[in-house]
Amino acid sequence: MSEHAPWRDPHLPTHERVEALLAAMTREEKLAQLGSHWRSSADTPTGPERGAIAPLEHAFAAGRRAFEEATAHGLGHLTRVFGSEPVTPAAGVARLRGRQRHLTTATRLGIPAIVHEECLTGFTTLGATVYPAPLAWAATFAPDLVQAMSEAIGRDMRAVGVHQGLSPVLDVVRDYRWGRVEETMGEDPYLVATLGTAYVRGLQSSGIIATLKHFAGYSAARAGRNHAPVPIGPREFADTILPPFEMAVREGGAGSVMNSYSDIDGRPAAAHAQLLTTTLREQWGFTGTVVSDYWAIAFLDLMHRVSPDRASSGALALQAGIDVELPATDAYARLGEADVPDALIDRAARRVLTQKIRLGLLDPDWQPTPETDTRPGTDRDPDHDLDLDSPANRALARQLAEKSVILLANPHDTLPLSAPSASPPSRIALLGPCADDPRTFLGCYSFPNHVLSRYEEHGTGIRVDSLRAALHAELPDARIEYAQGVPVRDPDTSGIPAAVAAARDADLAVLCVGDLASLFGRGTSGEGCDAPDLSLPGAQPRLVEAVLATGTPTVLVVVSGRPYALGPYADRCAAVVQAFLPGEEGGPAIAGVLTGRVNPSGHLPVSIPRDPGGQPGTYLAPPLGRYSEGISNLDPTPLYPLGHGGSYTTFAFEDLALSAASIPADGTLTATLLVRNTGAREGEDVVQLYLSDEVAQVTRPVRELVGYARVRLAPGESCQVSFRLHADRTSFTGLDHHRIVEPGAFTLAVGHSAEDLPLTTRFEITGTGPRAIEGARVMTTPVEVRPAQALSGGAGASLV
Repeated sequence: MSEHAPWRDPHLPTHERVEALLAAMTREEKLAQLGSHWRSSADTPTGPERGAIAPLEHAFAAGRRAFEEATAHGLGHLTRVFGSEPVTPAAGVARLRGRQRHLTTATRLGIPAIVHEECLTGFTTLGATVYPAPLAWAATFAPDLVQAMSEAIGRDMRAVGVHQGLSPVLDVVRDYRWGRVEETMGEDPYLVATLGTAYVRGLQSSGIIATLKHFAGYSAARAGRNHAPVPIGPREFADTILPPFEMAVREGGAGSVMNSYSDIDGRPAAAHAQLLTTTLREQWGFTGTVVSDYWAIAFLDLMHRVSPDRASSGALALQAGIDVELPATDAYARLGEADVPDALIDRAARRVLTQKIRLGLLDPDWQPTPETDTRPGTDRDPDHDLDLDSPANRALARQLAEKSVILLANPHDTLPLSAPSASPPSRIALLGPCADDPRTFLGCYSFPNHVLSRYEEHGTGIRVDSLRAALHAELPDARIEYAQGVPVRDPDTSGIPAAVAAARDADLAVLCVGDLASLFGRGTSGEGCDAPDLSLPGAQPRLVEAVLATGTPTVLVVVSGRPYALGPYADRCAAVVQAFLPGEEGGPAIAGVLTGRVNPSGHLPVSIPRDPGGQPGTYLAPPLGRYSEGISNLDPTPLYPLGHGGSYTTFAFEDLALSAASIPADGTLTATLLVRNTGAREGEDVVQLYLSDEVAQVTRPVRELVGYARVRLAPGESCQVSFRLHADRTSFTGLDHHRIVEPGAFTLAVGHSAEDLPLTTRFEITGTGPRAIEGARVMTTPVEVRPAQALSGGAGASLV
């Protein structure tokens, strides 16, 4: 096709280019733009023996077509060119260029494909930085840091020719047993929404389309089982599950959305027009592409049984609003003339082509990969020595890891080990399955665990120091004796006697337990690795009990992808530390917290349960979801609540004041308080603002997080924190299932966690009746932090 065709003219408006191209395309060429191709590990001779990296991957291998056949009429997406098997960046670039060259020279219209990859804990490819898992991002309560991370991830992906990233996960945790808790940003919708939107902004600022997943309800699956039904009510769905997606669309401008595998009250998300079209596009104004989760369209007939065959599944999905079938074209390739009207094919193709034109794929000077590596600090040709784990990346990964580690308990000031007033213990027993296995720091979607776990000859592909190595570096003069005790998941207890002996011979025991993330039951956390209860995996409870029984002061370090019940142990531990899969720099980060080089500042994005059973239950519950003395003998009160986190200094919150005692139903008030560092060293705390609706027409959460601010203060230093709260932030789904702001009394509480709330005040929303909210609403609570010395002069203020 001529290079002078109107769709290749970058000076024309995008919509004119798209319509000109559509008019020139055959039906087969349009359908080809709605599909994808995956050269996955299943295509290689060793693929089946290596194991699947996606659910039922090998069940679809027989129908997979060769690249040349699959792309006869063009192609919409190239699936995971870099992220399916170990390939160096240079080899991946060469493979990608070959694929794109075929599409641009051997097909009639010469349209390149969008290249997508996973990027949940960093670019999922060999040698790329592995950042902390999303649950650890959430523990930082630092959207700016999350945005800086996703910018860096996007730059690395863009440098090798990738266009779209399948992140972030915006599922709100409803059941801790679910294997994919590690992929989430916790159990509070506002925390998930603000951090997720920050991730979207960062990734897209680097030229990579962000993909919101899993839309929607996946995390509320019955019994916490992967792919299980979601028997959720429409009010909980609207007020808890949807807000993070809405914020990322309305305020983050997300370019893509991926459907959930689950069904919502019997309607599979992949065939849910009300969700994918009415809510997403008509109500929220989304203009990007909806891509299917891998094989979700085929699952409509294969698993959900809402269609009789694959072509019918394709018709249902296209009608509902799924524009692109991933990871390979199957159902959409079978659509016949009678299955769907041309208008639906045009609708989806128009969205895909719009995205391609905006990415520059149809511009005359487009290249499959950048000519040079333009990332900060590098001027190398991307064909050679491309560094995807740069010192700058590692520094950012270290910063995130350090700010995510949570000091849960330190009742006797056992930590830090290198306190200025005391010498560190000279004999330390370092015990547990997570103490010397660096993979336990990495998430399920990190390349080392997602792919390299099936290619052990490659190791981790990057440097990942264990806690054992990091603690030796932090305490070079200490005698550190290591004993694994038990494996992460196996029931083998033969190593417990050696661990007990080491503990008895030590001044202090550091016991590191938790998870090893993997896929589909091969690990204890991650996709398809659901838990029957919240006991530590395998024989780890027996190890903990045996070590505590020695009487040696024990610091319990939990490195996990979900919260585990610590009630049986916590009051017998000298200290308790939680790290949620802290990434490649997790070892030094945890060691730094233990020794005191790092002042811990992470806060819980999920509650830590007291008991392993009685699930599910998160903090966001109405009164009957809390403990009711005399009504039920089960107490769901957590051991450590949402937002909890300790420090080696102390913070005082004082003088909470409101700018107004009452506001109208569309008004705004400001809540201001003073925060002081009352301890002896510099530190960071997270100031948390919670709202309680005292009386409402439907049951409301006892309290919900509506604002937060991370502050850093030197000893004796103070700052003023101001939250600007709009009445929209009190809104909820009313009796008629419309969002409303209801007049009445509200309580605002400020504190260190959802239960430690030293400051409270009340205000009223006035009016004669509920105010209905149609369309956009205020979804955030802006925060201003002003140093105390700047309060009179107006200098030094910052908006969080």
